[in-house]
Amino acid sequence: MDLKQIEYFVRVAELGSFTRAAAALDVAQPALSRQIRQLEVELRQHLLVRNGRGAVPTDAGKLLLEHGRGILHQVERAKEELGRVRGALAGRVAIGLPPSLARVLTVPLTRLFRERLPEASLSISEGLSAGMQEWLTTGRLDIAVLYNAQPSPDIEIQPLLDEELLLVEPRPPGLAEDPPPQPVDLTMLANLPLVIPSLPNAVRMHVETALAGVGCRPKVALEIDGIAAILDLVADGAGAALLSRNAVASSVRPSAYQLRPLSPPMRIRLSLATSALRPTTLTQRATLDLIQEAHASLDKR
Repeated sequence: MDLKQIEYFVRVAELGSFTRAAAALDVAQPALSRQIRQLEVELRQHLLVRNGRGAVPTDAGKLLLEHGRGILHQVERAKEELGRVRGALAGRVAIGLPPSLARVLTVPLTRLFRERLPEASLSISEGLSAGMQEWLTTGRLDIAVLYNAQPSPDIEIQPLLDEELLLVEPRPPGLAEDPPPQPVDLTMLANLPLVIPSLPNAVRMHVETALAGVGCRPKVALEIDGIAAILDLVADGAGAALLSRNAVASSVRPSAYQLRPLSPPMRIRLSLATSALRPTTLTQRATLDLIQEAHASLDKR
Protein backbone atom coordinates (compact mmCIF):
# COMPACT_ATOMS: atom_id res chain seq x y z
CA MET A 1 0.00 0.00 0.00
CA ASP A 2 1.01 3.61 -0.49
CA LEU A 3 -0.58 6.81 0.72
CA LYS A 4 -1.98 7.72 -2.68
CA GLN A 5 -3.88 4.43 -2.89
CA ILE A 6 -5.24 4.89 0.63
CA GLU A 7 -6.30 8.47 -0.11
CA TYR A 8 -8.00 7.43 -3.34
CA PHE A 9 -9.84 4.55 -1.67
CA VAL A 10 -11.02 6.69 1.26
CA ARG A 11 -12.35 9.37 -1.06
CA VAL A 12 -14.23 6.87 -3.26
CA ALA A 13 -15.71 5.15 -0.19
CA GLU A 14 -16.76 8.46 1.38
CA LEU A 15 -18.24 9.95 -1.77
CA GLY A 16 -19.79 6.68 -2.91
CA SER A 17 -18.74 7.23 -6.51
CA PHE A 18 -15.63 6.85 -8.68
CA THR A 19 -16.81 9.76 -10.81
CA ARG A 20 -17.26 12.16 -7.87
CA ALA A 21 -14.00 11.02 -6.28
CA ALA A 22 -12.06 11.53 -9.52
CA ALA A 23 -13.44 15.08 -9.77
CA ALA A 24 -12.64 15.84 -6.12
CA LEU A 25 -9.10 14.46 -6.44
CA ASP A 26 -8.56 16.03 -9.88
CA VAL A 27 -7.40 12.74 -11.43
CA ALA A 28 -8.64 10.77 -14.42
CA GLN A 29 -11.20 8.13 -13.51
CA PRO A 30 -9.27 5.27 -15.24
CA ALA A 31 -6.18 6.13 -13.18
CA LEU A 32 -8.26 6.19 -10.01
CA SER A 33 -9.84 2.82 -10.80
CA ARG A 34 -6.42 1.36 -11.57
CA GLN A 35 -5.01 2.45 -8.20
CA ILE A 36 -7.98 0.98 -6.34
CA ARG A 37 -7.64 -2.28 -8.26
CA GLN A 38 -3.94 -2.50 -7.42
CA LEU A 39 -4.80 -2.00 -3.76
CA GLU A 40 -7.36 -4.81 -3.90
CA VAL A 41 -4.83 -7.13 -5.56
CA GLU A 42 -2.21 -6.38 -2.92
CA LEU A 43 -4.65 -6.93 -0.05
CA ARG A 44 -6.34 -9.90 -1.78
CA GLN A 45 -9.71 -8.41 -0.85
CA HIS A 46 -12.58 -6.83 -2.72
CA LEU A 47 -12.91 -3.38 -1.17
CA LEU A 48 -15.68 -1.77 -3.21
CA VAL A 49 -18.80 -3.02 -4.95
CA ARG A 50 -20.08 -1.02 -7.91
CA ASN A 51 -23.83 -0.68 -8.29
CA GLY A 52 -26.20 1.39 -10.36
CA ARG A 53 -25.83 4.40 -8.07
CA GLY A 54 -22.09 4.33 -7.41
CA ALA A 55 -19.77 2.28 -5.23
CA VAL A 56 -20.12 1.03 -1.66
CA PRO A 57 -17.44 -0.56 0.55
CA THR A 58 -17.51 -4.27 1.32
CA ASP A 59 -16.98 -5.48 4.90
CA ALA A 60 -13.25 -5.47 4.22
CA GLY A 61 -13.60 -2.02 2.66
CA LYS A 62 -15.37 -0.67 5.75
CA LEU A 63 -12.52 -1.91 7.91
CA LEU A 64 -9.91 -0.34 5.62
CA LEU A 65 -11.91 2.90 5.54
CA GLU A 66 -11.67 3.16 9.32
CA HIS A 67 -7.93 2.50 9.29
CA GLY A 68 -7.38 4.67 6.20
CA ARG A 69 -8.95 7.73 7.82
CA GLY A 70 -6.65 7.26 10.81
CA ILE A 71 -3.58 6.82 8.61
CA LEU A 72 -4.30 9.96 6.58
CA HIS A 73 -4.96 11.91 9.75
CA GLN A 74 -1.64 10.78 11.24
CA VAL A 75 0.14 11.87 8.07
CA GLU A 76 -1.53 15.27 8.30
CA ARG A 77 -0.53 15.56 11.95
CA ALA A 78 3.06 14.64 11.05
CA LYS A 79 3.11 17.44 8.46
CA GLU A 80 1.75 19.83 11.05
CA GLU A 81 4.36 18.83 13.63
CA LEU A 82 7.12 19.31 11.06
CA GLY A 83 5.60 22.67 10.21
CA ARG A 84 5.74 23.66 13.87
CA VAL A 85 9.49 22.97 13.83
CA ARG A 86 9.66 25.67 11.14
CA GLY A 87 7.49 27.84 13.35
CA ALA A 88 4.22 27.54 11.41
CA LEU A 89 1.21 25.25 11.06
CA ALA A 90 0.68 23.66 7.66
CA GLY A 91 -1.94 21.62 5.82
CA ARG A 92 -5.11 22.32 3.85
CA VAL A 93 -8.40 23.40 5.41
CA ALA A 94 -11.69 23.23 3.48
CA ILE A 95 -14.46 25.47 4.86
CA GLY A 96 -18.13 25.64 3.92
CA LEU A 97 -20.16 28.83 4.47
CA PRO A 98 -23.82 29.67 3.85
CA PRO A 99 -24.15 32.25 1.04
CA SER A 100 -25.41 35.04 3.32
CA LEU A 101 -22.32 34.73 5.51
CA ALA A 102 -19.84 33.98 2.73
CA ARG A 103 -20.52 37.40 1.19
CA VAL A 104 -19.25 39.23 4.28
CA LEU A 105 -16.89 36.73 5.94
CA THR A 106 -14.73 35.45 3.08
CA VAL A 107 -12.47 38.49 2.76
CA PRO A 108 -11.72 39.10 6.48
CA LEU A 109 -11.30 35.36 7.11
CA THR A 110 -8.93 34.92 4.17
CA ARG A 111 -6.92 37.92 5.32
CA LEU A 112 -6.54 36.50 8.83
CA PHE A 113 -5.72 33.03 7.50
CA ARG A 114 -2.91 34.31 5.29
CA GLU A 115 -1.53 36.39 8.13
CA ARG A 116 -1.67 33.76 10.89
CA LEU A 117 -1.24 30.51 8.91
CA PRO A 118 1.04 31.38 5.98
CA GLU A 119 2.20 27.78 5.54
CA ALA A 120 -1.35 26.41 5.26
CA SER A 121 -3.81 26.53 2.35
CA LEU A 122 -7.48 27.47 2.46
CA SER A 123 -10.49 26.42 0.40
CA ILE A 124 -13.91 28.09 0.86
CA SER A 125 -17.15 26.76 -0.62
CA GLU A 126 -20.72 28.06 -0.43
CA GLY A 127 -23.63 25.73 0.17
CA LEU A 128 -26.88 24.99 1.95
CA SER A 129 -26.60 23.74 5.52
CA ALA A 130 -28.10 20.32 4.71
CA GLY A 131 -25.62 19.75 1.89
CA MET A 132 -22.63 21.03 3.86
CA GLN A 133 -23.44 18.71 6.76
CA GLU A 134 -23.19 15.80 4.32
CA TRP A 135 -19.94 17.20 2.90
CA LEU A 136 -18.47 17.13 6.41
CA THR A 137 -19.15 13.42 6.79
CA THR A 138 -17.77 12.57 3.34
CA GLY A 139 -14.57 14.53 3.90
CA ARG A 140 -15.22 17.23 1.29
CA LEU A 141 -15.23 19.83 4.08
CA ASP A 142 -13.24 20.07 7.31
CA ILE A 143 -15.31 22.88 8.86
CA ALA A 144 -18.77 24.23 8.07
CA VAL A 145 -20.88 27.07 9.41
CA LEU A 146 -24.41 25.72 9.59
CA TYR A 147 -27.81 27.24 10.25
CA ASN A 148 -29.84 25.34 12.87
CA ALA A 149 -27.44 22.38 12.85
CA GLN A 150 -29.19 19.21 13.99
CA PRO A 151 -27.40 16.87 16.44
CA SER A 152 -25.81 13.91 14.72
CA PRO A 153 -23.27 11.25 15.73
CA ASP A 154 -21.33 12.17 12.58
CA ILE A 155 -20.64 15.83 13.42
CA GLU A 156 -19.52 17.93 16.37
CA ILE A 157 -21.27 21.28 16.86
CA GLN A 158 -20.04 24.46 18.52
CA PRO A 159 -22.47 27.43 18.72
CA LEU A 160 -21.22 30.57 16.97
CA LEU A 161 -24.08 33.05 17.45
CA ASP A 162 -27.81 33.60 17.12
CA GLU A 163 -28.47 35.72 14.03
CA GLU A 164 -31.60 37.89 13.85
CA LEU A 165 -33.74 37.71 10.72
CA LEU A 166 -35.25 41.01 9.60
CA LEU A 167 -38.03 41.86 7.19
CA VAL A 168 -36.44 43.36 4.07
CA GLU A 169 -38.61 45.63 1.93
CA PRO A 170 -37.86 48.10 -0.87
CA ARG A 171 -37.20 51.61 0.38
CA PRO A 172 -40.05 53.93 -0.71
CA PRO A 173 -39.05 56.37 -3.49
CA GLY A 174 -37.83 59.74 -2.25
CA LEU A 175 -37.26 58.53 1.32
CA ALA A 176 -34.14 60.38 2.45
CA GLU A 177 -33.59 58.36 5.60
CA ASP A 178 -35.06 55.35 7.32
CA PRO A 179 -38.06 56.05 9.58
CA PRO A 180 -37.99 54.48 13.05
CA PRO A 181 -38.37 50.73 12.34
CA GLN A 182 -41.82 49.45 13.21
CA PRO A 183 -41.83 45.80 14.37
CA VAL A 184 -43.86 43.38 12.28
CA ASP A 185 -46.09 40.91 14.10
CA LEU A 186 -45.74 37.30 12.92
CA THR A 187 -49.42 37.13 12.00
CA MET A 188 -48.92 40.26 9.87
CA LEU A 189 -45.83 38.66 8.32
CA ALA A 190 -47.93 35.69 7.21
CA ASN A 191 -49.98 38.03 4.98
CA LEU A 192 -46.98 39.53 3.19
CA PRO A 193 -45.79 38.04 -0.14
CA LEU A 194 -42.32 36.64 0.46
CA VAL A 195 -39.38 36.03 -1.85
CA ILE A 196 -37.80 33.12 -0.02
CA PRO A 197 -35.46 30.16 -0.64
CA SER A 198 -36.94 26.76 -1.42
CA LEU A 199 -36.92 23.81 0.95
CA PRO A 200 -34.78 22.36 2.50
CA ASN A 201 -33.04 25.73 3.01
CA ALA A 202 -32.48 26.17 6.77
CA VAL A 203 -33.79 29.75 6.85
CA ARG A 204 -36.95 28.71 4.97
CA MET A 205 -37.53 25.84 7.40
CA HIS A 206 -36.96 28.18 10.38
CA VAL A 207 -39.48 30.70 9.04
CA GLU A 208 -42.09 28.02 8.44
CA THR A 209 -41.59 26.64 11.96
CA ALA A 210 -41.89 30.10 13.54
CA LEU A 211 -45.10 30.88 11.66
CA ALA A 212 -46.54 27.45 12.42
CA GLY A 213 -46.12 28.34 16.10
CA VAL A 214 -48.74 31.07 15.69
CA GLY A 215 -50.98 28.95 13.48
CA CYS A 216 -49.89 30.53 10.17
CA ARG A 217 -48.05 29.65 6.98
CA PRO A 218 -45.81 31.89 4.86
CA LYS A 219 -47.32 33.47 1.77
CA VAL A 220 -44.69 32.51 -0.81
CA ALA A 221 -44.57 34.81 -3.84
CA LEU A 222 -41.36 33.36 -5.32
CA GLU A 223 -38.90 30.63 -4.37
CA ILE A 224 -35.40 31.83 -5.16
CA ASP A 225 -32.16 30.18 -4.05
CA GLY A 226 -29.70 33.05 -4.08
CA ILE A 227 -29.25 36.09 -1.83
CA ALA A 228 -28.39 38.52 -4.64
CA ALA A 229 -31.39 37.42 -6.73
CA ILE A 230 -33.72 37.66 -3.74
CA LEU A 231 -32.60 41.22 -3.03
CA ASP A 232 -32.93 42.24 -6.67
CA LEU A 233 -36.51 40.95 -6.72
CA VAL A 234 -37.34 42.73 -3.46
CA ALA A 235 -36.00 45.99 -4.92
CA ASP A 236 -38.15 45.36 -8.00
CA GLY A 237 -41.28 45.02 -5.88
CA ALA A 238 -41.82 41.27 -6.16
CA GLY A 239 -42.25 40.89 -2.40
CA ALA A 240 -40.43 41.09 0.92
CA ALA A 241 -37.65 38.87 2.25
CA LEU A 242 -36.35 37.61 5.57
CA LEU A 243 -32.58 38.02 5.76
CA SER A 244 -29.87 38.93 8.22
CA ARG A 245 -28.50 42.46 8.46
CA ASN A 246 -25.13 41.27 7.12
CA ALA A 247 -26.78 39.77 4.03
CA VAL A 248 -28.30 43.14 3.15
CA ALA A 249 -25.23 45.16 4.12
CA SER A 250 -23.08 43.15 1.70
CA SER A 251 -25.44 43.73 -1.24
CA VAL A 252 -24.60 46.00 -4.16
CA ARG A 253 -27.11 48.65 -3.04
CA PRO A 254 -27.93 48.29 0.69
CA SER A 255 -29.55 51.74 0.63
CA ALA A 256 -32.28 50.35 -1.65
CA TYR A 257 -33.87 48.50 1.27
CA GLN A 258 -35.45 49.22 4.61
CA LEU A 259 -35.21 46.71 7.45
CA ARG A 260 -37.85 46.01 10.07
CA PRO A 261 -37.58 43.72 13.10
CA LEU A 262 -40.12 41.01 13.80
CA SER A 263 -42.21 40.72 16.95
CA PRO A 264 -41.30 38.54 18.68
CA PRO A 265 -37.75 38.61 17.23
CA MET A 266 -36.92 35.74 14.89
CA ARG A 267 -33.41 34.41 15.54
CA ILE A 268 -31.66 31.51 13.89
CA ARG A 269 -28.59 29.79 15.30
CA LEU A 270 -25.29 29.63 13.45
CA SER A 271 -22.90 26.88 14.55
CA LEU A 272 -19.39 25.74 13.72
CA ALA A 273 -19.41 22.08 12.75
CA THR A 274 -16.62 19.56 12.24
CA SER A 275 -16.67 15.87 11.41
CA ALA A 276 -16.83 13.44 14.32
CA LEU A 277 -15.48 10.71 12.03
CA ARG A 278 -11.96 12.13 11.95
CA PRO A 279 -9.99 14.04 14.60
CA THR A 280 -9.60 17.79 14.13
CA THR A 281 -6.04 18.78 13.21
CA LEU A 282 -4.15 21.62 14.86
CA THR A 283 -4.47 23.72 11.71
CA GLN A 284 -8.22 23.15 11.67
CA ARG A 285 -8.48 24.13 15.34
CA ALA A 286 -6.59 27.32 14.63
CA THR A 287 -8.95 28.00 11.71
CA LEU A 288 -11.98 27.58 13.98
CA ASP A 289 -10.56 30.36 16.16
CA LEU A 290 -9.98 32.53 13.08
CA ILE A 291 -13.60 32.10 11.96
CA GLN A 292 -14.81 33.31 15.36
CA GLU A 293 -12.40 36.23 15.27
CA ALA A 294 -13.38 37.22 11.73
CA HIS A 295 -17.06 37.03 12.58
CA ALA A 296 -16.58 39.10 15.73
CA SER A 297 -14.96 41.81 13.60
CA LEU A 298 -18.17 42.05 11.55
CA ASP A 299 -20.12 43.14 14.63
CA LYS A 300 -17.69 46.01 15.20
CA ARG A 301 -18.17 47.54 11.78
